[in-house]
Amino acid sequence: MTVGTRSVLFGVHNIFVHPITVGIAWWKLYGPPFDPRLWIAFLVHDLGYLGKSSVEGPIGETHVELGARIMQALFGASWGEFCRRHSRYYARSRGLRISRLCVADKLAFVLTPAWLYLPMARASGELTEYMERSKERQAGNEYFTPAESVHLESNDPREWLNGLQSYTFRWVLKNRGADGDSIISGIVSSDIRSRDERSISERSRQPLQ
Repeated sequence: MTVGTRSVLFGVHNIFVHPITVGIAWWKLYGPPFDPRLWIAFLVHDLGYLGKSSVEGPIGETHVELGARIMQALFGASWGEFCRRHSRYYARSRGLRISRLCVADKLAFVLTPAWLYLPMARASGELTEYMERSKERQAGNEYFTPAESVHLESNDPREWLNGLQSYTFRWVLKNRGADGDSIISGIVSSDIRSRDERSISERSRQPLQ
């Protein structure tokens, strides 16, 4: 069984926990996800990890394509793009703008407590890969604060997770107004860009304390 398959079945991207945390994150960012198509996107967006020998790098990056094909087949091209653009690295490498599913996906990571995230990551074998890749990315990266860099270089999984969640949370606040969606009108209220940052910050950071 590959690491990608383990991730979907009982790891970080497992189909029983991850769609729920993405739904909670979407609610915090954009309001209640009443549209059932959103919940299907939350469920299928990471199914492409099935069979992947790696969850990071060029191999893992293409995981978005399966979920995108499913959403396109069910609801049309715009929903396919909505799902396809949920990966920052996939979108950036192809000159695409991220979708708001990407932002909710990242906030879901921030909201997942260490007592849940770390056992899942260990069980699937993802933890080592994530920690090694984080160290590579933070080297010389001006977007990490000094404190975050120290945490990311740590061999202690909890310290590493704390640093990465801190950085990811700041990224979410900066990018929560992502506008790479052509189907978002009518799903997300038009005043989302002006939503009070402090309100989101206070609600979203609470699980990390």
